[in-house]
Amino acid sequence: MSVNWGALLVVCVVSLAVGVVIIALVAFALVGLSARERAAVGGPQDGAPTLSAGAGTAIAGVCLLAVAAIVVYGLYIIIA
Repeated sequence: MSVNWGALLVVCVVSLAVGVVIIALVAFALVGLSARERAAVGGPQDGAPTLSAGAGTAIAGVCLLAVAAIVVYGLYIIIA
């Protein structure tokens, strides 16, 4: 019995990449959801451009749907 090191390397690289993508998508979703909170006037970031509440919610929804699709596809691959 021998180990297919090439296939093991591919699995490790894909797993690492998908893990990074999922973490980034969740982070973007949190940033989008944080746009719903009003910034204090006169603070250190006064006048800085911000997302509207609707755009932030839409970005968060798209990111979380992408995460859900990735997770469901991974479960499908495991089950099938």
